[in-house]
Amino acid sequence: MKLNSRRTILVGLAFLSISAFWQLYDSLIPLILKNTFQVSDTISGGIMAIDNVLAVFMLPVFGSLSDRVHTRIGRRMPFILCGTAAAVIAMLFLPFADNIGSLALFITALLVTLVSMGSYRSPAVSLMPDVTPKPLRSKANAIINLMGAVGGVVSLLLISALVPKEGKPDYFPIFLIVAAVMVGSVLLLLWKIRENPLRAEREKIDAALQEEGIEEKEEEKTDGPKTALDPDVRKSLILILISVSCWFMGYNAVTTAFSRYAQIHWGIQGGGFANCLLIATAAAILSYIPVGSIASRVGRKKTILGGVILLASMFALGATVKEYHVWINGLFALVGVAWAAINVNSYPMVVEMSKGSDIGKFTGFYYTFSMAAQIVTPILSGFLLEHVGYFILFPYAALFVIIAFFTMLFVRHGDSKPLPKKSRLEAFDVED
Repeated sequence: MKLNSRRTILVGLAFLSISAFWQLYDSLIPLILKNTFQVSDTISGGIMAIDNVLAVFMLPVFGSLSDRVHTRIGRRMPFILCGTAAAVIAMLFLPFADNIGSLALFITALLVTLVSMGSYRSPAVSLMPDVTPKPLRSKANAIINLMGAVGGVVSLLLISALVPKEGKPDYFPIFLIVAAVMVGSVLLLLWKIRENPLRAEREKIDAALQEEGIEEKEEEKTDGPKTALDPDVRKSLILILISVSCWFMGYNAVTTAFSRYAQIHWGIQGGGFANCLLIATAAAILSYIPVGSIASRVGRKKTILGGVILLASMFALGATVKEYHVWINGLFALVGVAWAAINVNSYPMVVEMSKGSDIGKFTGFYYTFSMAAQIVTPILSGFLLEHVGYFILFPYAALFVIIAFFTMLFVRHGDSKPLPKKSRLEAFDVED
């Protein structure tokens, strides 16, 4: 059985559009708040956290809702289409409000945009496991992550090319181009991906996997009547969701505070700190496909545990660094590799425990726990940096990642099992 890479790339268009928006949002909204509306950093930080707060409530709701929707174009597509349309219209009012200096219009458009984006994130992410057999989901998720990286790069390139160094910038062309990318990506997805037939094909493959004993018995494969999770599966689900929160607590603390940490604690001048983060991102992108392949051979849990050990080790090593050295770039490269190993495999493990009809709901669980961590950790780590000292950042991050290692050790479900070399599932092979 082979992964249909072309199909997975097309499915990843939804995540590309989402990532393009969020990169634009993270990069430009703080600048507009500060430079146009003179909003304080504290209030600006609170506004920037609204999306994560909304996500905690909206992602599981809309993920679960999309599980129960049945339309001619599928379960997830109506949410993706409607959510994208609403987000694109609302987001174009953001640069308009910036240009005319209307804070009320800006905040209103921002809230509508964030709600619209939250309404289809879980359905969009759920589309991949909907159409991908369980043993191939780590490889598929690696491609999905790559597509997301492409979306982020598109926005960064636009910002780099179109934001002037002097004078008040007009951000409307950037927002317009990103909106066009979002619309084009989703229309291409609708044109090329037939959600209902592909889901039926995946269910047929998973049923064959069950007959061959490759999948665990207690994990339902079809869209039959919903039943309660087995207690052991529920325990594993809770443990891996706690693990997700813990490693996001550690990783996100570093990524959000690193610019200040690098300048104050390591003495890096100007924007030089970005080089470390770029190296980590590049290493993660290069690692997505390999770690997906490794997981298909040795299992997702072992791959994640290896990534957790590497990430904790690099954060612990970072805690010993008193000033910047060139070799720190190597440390951040390994951070990127470790994060790829964790990130590519954790989501498939969560949805592996779902019933066939509950993928959207479990996608919502995953994002609820990851988003909750990203709400808490900037505040908690920021408090410690202010009142204890900047040296605490990397020990703080290492501690939470180590906690994730121990909770992850006791996860017993959601892993992938190697396929037999000779299997009648070969009848389902589709060349890319």
